[in-house]
Amino acid sequence: MEFRGGPAEHPLSRLSWRSMSEGDLDAVTGIAAIGFPDHFEGRDCFANRLALNPGGCFVLARGADEVRGYMVAYPWRAGAAPALNTRIDAIPEDAGVIYLHDLALHPEARGGGWSRPIVERLAGEAKAAGWPALALVAVNDAAPFWERLGFTVVETPEMAAKLASYGPDARYMLRRL
Repeated sequence: MEFRGGPAEHPLSRLSWRSMSEGDLDAVTGIAAIGFPDHFEGRDCFANRLALNPGGCFVLARGADEVRGYMVAYPWRAGAAPALNTRIDAIPEDAGVIYLHDLALHPEARGGGWSRPIVERLAGEAKAAGWPALALVAVNDAAPFWERLGFTVVETPEMAAKLASYGPDARYMLRRL
């Protein structure tokens, strides 16, 4: 007698990280609204970052559709963070770090171990390109999550005023490469 079957394949098991395209921006904006309801950033902001640094923009998806997460990163000034939901005219000439602008997963994909691989990929590529560190602003009490990925909180007077616009729990964090 032949036995067929076994555990059903989970639909999220076929997800993988790929380069972001303009066609992904609506899904990215929707996931951002879920993950960061108090830190709105519109489609124009994500389109701007994709245009400035396409090599730092990724989506977690099944093939060409069904986006379930995204990450956006680009070169930026050390010890600084861009204002929320603003366009950037150009990558600063004095950029000193790779700034991890956003990493968000749809609630269906959370807890699946998807964040670490893309952060490690970003860290490896940044190190190979000669960048000394990754930087980010942790919001929504996410500092412990980022600490598990190698980031540490850096408190500076220069960042205190800027972080106020991100909320009382915002922390500037750095991961040396």
